[in-house]
Amino acid sequence: MSSREAILSRIRAALADVPRGETPEDVPVPRNYRRSHVEPGGDTLALFAERVADYRATVTRTDPAGLPAAIAAALTARGVTRLAVPEGFPADLLPPGGWQWHREPLDVPALDALDGALTLAAAGIAVTGTIVLDAGPGQGRRALTLVPDYHLCVVRAEQIADDIPDALARLDPTRPLTFISGPSATSDIELNRVEGVHGPRTLDVVIVDLAHSEPRS
Repeated sequence: MSSREAILSRIRAALADVPRGETPEDVPVPRNYRRSHVEPGGDTLALFAERVADYRATVTRTDPAGLPAAIAAALTARGVTRLAVPEGFPADLLPPGGWQWHREPLDVPALDALDGALTLAAAGIAVTGTIVLDAGPGQGRRALTLVPDYHLCVVRAEQIADDIPDALARLDPTRPLTFISGPSATSDIELNRVEGVHGPRTLDVVIVDLAHSEPRS
């Protein structure tokens, strides 16, 4: 018996008592597991910012009116000027100045020649400090955020879920989901951390919070 036949045989044996007309939707799946590790009344945004920063990413919080200035400050601090911007990224959020915004379509050599990418997000997960992209408007395809060496991502406060189950419930499983927990990094057999191997080595995150107020002069 081949390995394939052995596996199929075990599947048939496991399904022997299942009625022929039964479908997966006919059997409820228990959801009594713990859905969030955020303490009741906890500050989800503060936890998200803390966990993202744990991954050596830089986190900024701003109100909607201050978003262009926050983007400009992040780009200035990194010294980047040429960025890929996906379709659907609002033009009014792009700060004025000497930056060069490169729109799709961009091939891999063109992406590799740029300083970074500026995108929106589909969701955030506070407990894990994770950003989720789903290739929607303002996010672009995976290559857009994997090839350049720098990624600046804008996340709205209402997109940040407490934990993974809540985030997954908000996402469309049929879309190409990319989970980003800090800059790209790996470790060799001696546990030496190397950043930028599978994607950008530098990640900045701007959280847009309606309740956040910038100090006014």
